[in-house]
Amino acid sequence: MKPTRLSALNALSTLLLLGGAQALPIANLPVIRIATLSPLSGGQSDQGLQIRNATQLAVAAFAPRFRAAGFDLQLASYDDQADPTVGTALARRMVADKAILAMIGTYNSGVAVPVSDVLKGDHLAMITPAATGVKVTARGLPNVNRVIARDDAQGSAIGKFIASTLKAKKVYMLDDKTAYGQGLSSEVEKYLRAHDVAIVATEGTEERSDFSSIIGKIKASRPDMVFFGGIFNQGAPFVKQLRQAGSDMPVMGGDGWDSSEFQKLAGTASSGVLYTATAAPASSLPAAATFAALYRRTFKNDVQGFGVTAYDAAQIALSTILKLVQAGDGKIPERAQVEGAIRASITKNLFSGEVQFDTLGDRRNASIYVIRIQPDLSIKVIESVSGAK
Repeated sequence: MKPTRLSALNALSTLLLLGGAQALPIANLPVIRIATLSPLSGGQSDQGLQIRNATQLAVAAFAPRFRAAGFDLQLASYDDQADPTVGTALARRMVADKAILAMIGTYNSGVAVPVSDVLKGDHLAMITPAATGVKVTARGLPNVNRVIARDDAQGSAIGKFIASTLKAKKVYMLDDKTAYGQGLSSEVEKYLRAHDVAIVATEGTEERSDFSSIIGKIKASRPDMVFFGGIFNQGAPFVKQLRQAGSDMPVMGGDGWDSSEFQKLAGTASSGVLYTATAAPASSLPAAATFAALYRRTFKNDVQGFGVTAYDAAQIALSTILKLVQAGDGKIPERAQVEGAIRASITKNLFSGEVQFDTLGDRRNASIYVIRIQPDLSIKVIESVSGAK
């Protein structure tokens, strides 16, 4: 990050309303907005707030440059509650607000798909920093992009780690019955079956509190390990109860477990848990140190991987819009212009490296990280692989 951008980021972050809507309006200037859509309430809000908060800081950093070009840059944040129906309704509100030129989100793949269908008709571009479902981009919509690896790449990386590194011979597969959980688990299972790893059971569950019956079946089937495709607020109580039931078998999840809330919910039972991350931990990115400190000061919380990828996604959107504004003699660009320019963009010097999108909107140089929770409940990256498709 350039020093001038850091200075702007530090100075202007204090102007943001932490409640999440917009910075103070600037009189007599036309407004340009970008939006966020993520769960700001409920069990997944830890990661949804990372997306919203990081985007706020990006807006603060870019606001002076938009002001110099004659525009008031604002953020509009929306709470989809991790619910596709809520997200779809909010997407219609975004389409109706013609000042919104791009959206950063969503967190959930199951929300991203119907939301993108709403946005595509009005060419409203979205860049997701977190949704990994294959279907998000595989439909080939020109308005949909993402800055992290997708589930077929992640599933193969997990499967390879289970088969080659852990050398498991029998795996019990669980998922949370969501588009994300089922999609990731199916990709892991596909790899394992192709590499002669036995699947002793494949089970979906919406259980959130009492996993005793599932744990009974797991212990009776005596697998070498469990893979659980789901979100941290479901995975943590499962792991805690599995350990309380006396089982020390390895447990692994996907990037849905990539949240510090996992350790808070599971406590000491989380020690040794494995999961993949499609966003590098902020602590592993030296270039993000100043940003991480600013995030901590501003929001009284630590930035996590999806906060970093959200900031990168927002930088892509904002730098693209700003270039169009500057090239268009101060006119607000059309949404279709923004949509096309984002897809064609090559953005360098981001925290996660250079981002260029392929014809489907997937990142060409995505990475996947295997992480182990340590006995002191810190995290350690133990392997990283290419997640590009």
